[in-house]
Amino acid sequence: MATTGKIGVTTENIFPVIKKFLYSDHEIFLRELVANAVDATQKMKALAASGEYNAELGELSVRVELDEAAKTLKVIDNGIGMTEEEVDKYINQIAFSSAGEFLEKYKDQLSSIIGHFGLGFYSAFMVAEKVTIETLSWKDGAKAVKWTCDGSPEYDMESCDKAERGTVITLYIADDEKEFAEKARIQGLLNKYCKFMPVPVLFGEEKINKVEPLWARKPADLKEEDYNEFYRALYPMADEPLFHIHLNVDYPFNLTGILYFPKIKNNVEISRNKIQLYCNQMFVTDSVDNIVPDFLTLLHGVIDSPDIPLNVSRSYLQSDSNVKKISTYITKKVADRLDEIFKNERQQLEEKWDNLKLFIEYGMLSDEKFCDRAMKFCLLKNTDGKYFSIEDYKKAVEDEQTDKDKKVVCLYATDPEGQYSFIEAAKAKGYDVLLMDCQLDSHFVNLLEVKVENTRFARVDSDSIDNLIAKEEKIRPELSETEQEDLSVIFQAVLPKENQYYVQADNLGENAAPILITQSEFMRRYREMSAMGGGMNFYGEMPAMYNITVNMQNPLVARIMASKAADVAPAQVIPDAADDASEDVKRTVTEAKETAAAAHKSDLEAFAGDNEILKQITDLALLANGMLKGKDLSDFIARSAKVVEDAYLK
Repeated sequence: MATTGKIGVTTENIFPVIKKFLYSDHEIFLRELVANAVDATQKMKALAASGEYNAELGELSVRVELDEAAKTLKVIDNGIGMTEEEVDKYINQIAFSSAGEFLEKYKDQLSSIIGHFGLGFYSAFMVAEKVTIETLSWKDGAKAVKWTCDGSPEYDMESCDKAERGTVITLYIADDEKEFAEKARIQGLLNKYCKFMPVPVLFGEEKINKVEPLWARKPADLKEEDYNEFYRALYPMADEPLFHIHLNVDYPFNLTGILYFPKIKNNVEISRNKIQLYCNQMFVTDSVDNIVPDFLTLLHGVIDSPDIPLNVSRSYLQSDSNVKKISTYITKKVADRLDEIFKNERQQLEEKWDNLKLFIEYGMLSDEKFCDRAMKFCLLKNTDGKYFSIEDYKKAVEDEQTDKDKKVVCLYATDPEGQYSFIEAAKAKGYDVLLMDCQLDSHFVNLLEVKVENTRFARVDSDSIDNLIAKEEKIRPELSETEQEDLSVIFQAVLPKENQYYVQADNLGENAAPILITQSEFMRRYREMSAMGGGMNFYGEMPAMYNITVNMQNPLVARIMASKAADVAPAQVIPDAADDASEDVKRTVTEAKETAAAAHKSDLEAFAGDNEILKQITDLALLANGMLKGKDLSDFIARSAKVVEDAYLK
């Protein structure tokens, strides 16, 4: 007998709620319907396995059929089906009394409220103007029933002539959702959400899915090529992965999956969101930020867990204790795998380290527990291409590279070609130089200085090598305040104006370069950290600051200073005004001092502009640092050519 009734929910209610909360993700209707069909099929298998159902099962599958002309979409299963009573219970009764009360009660949980009430089936109404259910239960004596609803709270339910066990859900696609009546669109959704469903899913004559994905199989039954083939299927355009981890745990939560270490070189962002999250082999999302720590989102692969709480759209994860446990477990498994490779396959780790380094450093910087584990297997590479563990490297260099303050100084380079002369100067002293060319290394050396006792890191071009690893107190040139000011003025006069400079005198030896241009380790490191978003933006806003170290023991510098003494008169010394002098007298004296100082500075700058040796040695230092450009570079080349010509033609 046909019946007509209202869905058990106050009015106005269920469909506006569905539209409001599922609208932005309405393509998931197909996933939800196929998932329900798979569940019904799996329950049928369970009944047969338990002996409750003894008749012929037939070929168990889920079929999706599309009639583009009629704009109808069907999801068909031969699972357990439903009786009329079950349709009334599971379809007609919605477990809340009014939309107003419902929305008020769950106003702080808008992303998950629909999931509280199991409304996956009703997602069909996001794309359909009418939905029918034709179903026949597996139970003996059951009669087929048809349920029809046009998107209002009213429904019709009547008997039908369906003869086979299972359920057929038919969607009459709405005019404003006609994309879901197109074959290509449905094919794309099935490939996206259903390619690993545990029951065969058919679209027309094509089988969409593999019912036993690799992660659901036992690792003992798999070979390396199986893992690589699966990776290629997931990421057809990607390079071969470096390593993989097979996850399999059933307590205190259920989790399976395979994670891969992709080749990572220079860009942290480009490889994100490559982990696919599944729930019982149904695709949920590739945004797993809330499940794994941030650094692990750089991994690729698959995680499958029924214990991660999801709403009906299964796109937004909720806070849950299991999520934290799963995150901790995955982090531990990644650390365990890397530690295992370090201990048992050290050569393989070294061969692949350059592609792993960014990932490891990112993890150490962002996750304290991972960092503590990684201190054992993290590698350091020197400019000769040799790899060391952190502990072994400190032991290797501490005899030669311990300074007068008992600190082990680890020298490093970021650009072996650009810093070649500094690296060679260090090697000439018997020192080793690390290669730290990763974009996170400014942060990473800070971390190492905290984690490794009595150790500091210094970029090899941040000072003279004797200052970087000072073995004893150094005797510096004795210059008066006036002499130091004069030295600063003449060198500032021939340096590019766009930067700031701190000029200082030092004794570097007769055979050392006349001028050394460096950047303070502290300032340079924190500027780089600021550029990487290290929360120190005020450093990033400061102009570049360079240290100009003038080697007072170099013969050319000595010659310049002698010429300066001969060509530039000393600054005029004007006595201070008496304490009891009038304000007018004091003002006059101050103005006279300022005039004298300006005149002396002008004389020094004129001297500097005319002194070709000064300009030549300064330009050489700038050239060595890649800082000589444009007209200055052109003038330097012309001046150098003239020097060569004079030397060889005279």
